[in-house]
This record gives sequence, structure tokens and C-alpha cells, in this order.
Amino acid sequence: MKTLLKLVLAVLILFAVWLLVKQFTTPMNFVTERNAREAVIIEQLKDIRTAQHAYRQSHQRYTSSMDTLIAFVLNDSMTYERAIGSEDDSVAVARGMVRREKFRMAVKDTIYSGKGYSDQYIRNMKIVPFSDGQQVIMDAGSLTTESKVVVMVFEAKVPYKMFLSDMNEQQLINLIDERKNFEKYPGLKVGSMTEATNDAGNWE
Repeated sequence: MKTLLKLVLAVLILFAVWLLVKQFTTPMNFVTERNAREAVIIEQLKDIRTAQHAYRQSHQRYTSSMDTLIAFVLNDSMTYERAIGSEDDSVAVARGMVRREKFRMAVKDTIYSGKGYSDQYIRNMKIVPFSDGQQVIMDAGSLTTESKVVVMVFEAKVPYKMFLSDMNEQQLINLIDERKNFEKYPGLKVGSMTEATNDAGNWE
């Protein structure tokens, strides 16, 4: 009987230790994985912001459609201007040898120069990583500031539920509740439809 009691007590002690360890490691593991996933999505939202800025440069407005934005990046081009000759050279200027000419360059080769993005990466820019194929939520329009200035705005956002749903449910609930208590968006987003933020991300 004493041996059985000792065995039961040992099992209970081990279980209590396991619960204690889990109590500390679960939040730590959640934060570590959340940070890793957020880093990926932040880069995606930055790329969307870059594309939106180029789209506005060409169309004088933002777009609310991810498909339109992606098609613009993949298929369109932008107009640039370059100087032929130096305007600091007075002789060349006097002889009419200095001029400016316009040229066009593919959008994707301009805004993502040096990043080596494939067409497939750009096509997938609307898909939220770590989700089951859900898409980035995006809107665009205009608003009037307090100084009565009309500004173009856009917003692209990814709620936590989209990319953390397969993780610890209670930790996710706690995170969302914490953000709502501080009146902050429960997820990652860039830009805003309600205020002029210079298209800043809520992580910046």
C-alpha cells in the first residue's frame, strides 16, 4: 500500500511540474512563433504599400482591389524622365545639347528592383501566409482632414485570427482582447481609412 501511495504521489508531482512548465513555456512559444509570422506578413504589407504608392503615381489614386494592384505590378510600366547632358555645362546648354527625355520601365523592375521577386511571389501577394488561403483585406478611398484637405488613403490589413488560428486558442484570445482594450487593431495593418497616417504600419 505504501509503495502504491508513493507511486501515485510521484505521478502527481510529475504532473504538477509538467503543468508548471507548460504554464511558462506556452506563452513563450506563442510569442516566439507569433513574432516570426508577423515578420513575414510585415514584409508583405510593406510590398503592398510600395505597390500602392506606384499605382497612385500612375493613376492619382489608390486601388481597393488586390487583383488590380497585382495586375498593375506585373503588366504595367511607369514613365520616368532623365537628363541628356549636364545642365551645369553652360556651353552645352548654350548649344542646345542638354535635354530631358522620357522613358518607360516595367513597374515590377522599378519598385522591387534588387529584390528578385518572381511573378508568382507577386501573384501571391494577396494571400495571407500561415492561413488557409485567406486574402489580405484592402480598401481605398479619400477623406477630408480637419484642415479641410482631401487626401487619398488606403488600408491593407491582416487580423490575428487569419494567421494565428492554428496556435494556442487561449493565447490568441488574450492577445486579441489586449489589443481591443487599448483600442488597437487586433492584427497587422498599413495605412488607414479613418485618418491620414502617411500610410504607416501599426508596427512602426
